[in-house]
Amino acid sequence: MNPKVSIVVVVDVIGALSDGTLRNGNLCMIDDGEQSTGQGTPELCTVVQPGQVVTWSALAVDLQTPVEIKSITFLDPDAEDGDAEAGDAAHAPERTEGAAGTGNAGARSERSGPGPERNGHAPGRHNPELEVWSGVVPHLAPGVAHQYRLEVQMYEGDHSTLHIASPALMCQ
Repeated sequence: MNPKVSIVVVVDVIGALSDGTLRNGNLCMIDDGEQSTGQGTPELCTVVQPGQVVTWSALAVDLQTPVEIKSITFLDPDAEDGDAEAGDAAHAPERTEGAAGTGNAGARSERSGPGPERNGHAPGRHNPELEVWSGVVPHLAPGVAHQYRLEVQMYEGDHSTLHIASPALMCQ
């Protein structure tokens, strides 16, 4: 077992903002897992093992447009609408900059990170590509896809944050 699996979220920012959705080919997710399914789609199901570190990072198709992961929230598998957030925040990925953190992938995440100065740059020179969300996989029921809501921030403004609730982690 590789001790780490990396998930890259690639966003067509211009398409996503124009369409108002991360669907329609505006988002693809890939990982370096060996048995994952849905590679290149918003329905990526990453196969993981308890204790494995999972990292998420975001890239824009047009490298001059900013995109960053705003939050990762694991969903309640018993919810009828499939979009209800889990109530337990004990296993939450955390956001770090430039290196993997030590959070736990599992239930809910909140945005955290460096203060006003990031990576030696003033706030206006912030580089979202250096930000990584990471967590340690807790013991999860094997064979069950644990979906999460992925929220991305593109530029600023009322309609600059979009989300999907289709990707998942699944323990073997």
